[in-house]
Amino acid sequence: MVNSNLEGFYKKNFNARQKEIIKKAGLSSKEAKMLKNSGSLDSGLLDKMIENTIGIFELPLGIANYFKINGKDYLIPMAIEESSVVAAASNGARMARETGGFKTKSSKPLMIGQIQLVNVKNAAKTKKLIQKNSGKLLKLANLQDKTLVKFGGGAKKIEIRNIGAKMLVVHLIVDVRDAMGANAINTMCEVLAPEIEKLTGEKTRLRIISNLAVHRLAEAKAKWKQKTLGKDVIKGIIEAYNFAKNDPFRATTHNKGIMNGVAALTIATGNDFRAIEAGAHAFASLKGKYKPLTKFYKDKKGDLIGEIVLPVQFGLVGGTTKIHPKAQLCLKILKVKNAQELGEVAAALGLAQNFAALRALASEGIQKGHMKLHAKNIAMMAGAKNKEIEKVSKKLVNSGQISFDMAKRILKELRGK
Repeated sequence: MVNSNLEGFYKKNFNARQKEIIKKAGLSSKEAKMLKNSGSLDSGLLDKMIENTIGIFELPLGIANYFKINGKDYLIPMAIEESSVVAAASNGARMARETGGFKTKSSKPLMIGQIQLVNVKNAAKTKKLIQKNSGKLLKLANLQDKTLVKFGGGAKKIEIRNIGAKMLVVHLIVDVRDAMGANAINTMCEVLAPEIEKLTGEKTRLRIISNLAVHRLAEAKAKWKQKTLGKDVIKGIIEAYNFAKNDPFRATTHNKGIMNGVAALTIATGNDFRAIEAGAHAFASLKGKYKPLTKFYKDKKGDLIGEIVLPVQFGLVGGTTKIHPKAQLCLKILKVKNAQELGEVAAALGLAQNFAALRALASEGIQKGHMKLHAKNIAMMAGAKNKEIEKVSKKLVNSGQISFDMAKRILKELRGK
């Protein structure tokens, strides 16, 4: 039995922590070798990124191609473990390319910092005092990040909301330029909180960024030809969209498919995929019911139109994006000029991903294509090695029974021969 009470574990260096875990977990020499392989991240960098590091966890890195966005071609890096996602996005983009690809736009990179006031004695008076002194507070906030202000960003506005009977929240609206913004905003909120207490005589509690980035949105739109899809498939896609529009159970899976693409790009570029995911799903619920992030309808010619709107709190400066060599490599492949452009690429990718999934559901069903691409994984799960993997997966697809049991049977027959 492993004892998790590792006294002073965090004080040890990277190699010492590795050795301790190898010993305590009873890892074999092969497993230990695997753990020691840190790829493009050396132990010094790993130690600076998170705590108690012992190694890395890799994901496949793929490229979604065929993307044309606002007249510009993109190769989109995607880090994801799920088969068929990259292929589906590429296929959706290929079909949209027939009509010029994706048209996108985005709002300014405005993020929200929240300062909570609790047990408020006089809400109306407190709001007036904060509003009256908003200029002074904004000036103080901007003193915390002169570089951000220099590049046209910084604290721009203060809003105040009532939360329940005795709680107020101050929203600090900050233009974060090419940053995700968490560090700058959290620092500003920490500095403003005691000033607000002095002004109002009230008590502040939480001071932190909100990941519901309602002021930082990206939109994408595309057209798919009726001649390419067929009337029945377009009808099926619209019916699938209406299903998601009216049922939160379906909408959840609908949006998960969108985030397959968006999150894969987020990870590949070293951005915070938890923030992106949380913001997107919260945005889908803003009107009181969980809704799809996309919508689909026919134009006058009968062609299919797809649209998406989602919050995009991406950054190109600061955090992992700047220190992770693979993230830098992916950004070089992507060739985006700023964080707004990266957000627009994410929106187009999410729309393509969703279209491809709905098209499959509305025609042959999602499993047929997915399982064909998943056949190699099943072959490996069954124990196939090297050249056996290709042979077993091919026989699985040809059999029409893509399952673990069938893979075991095929592998046994193959080895018997």
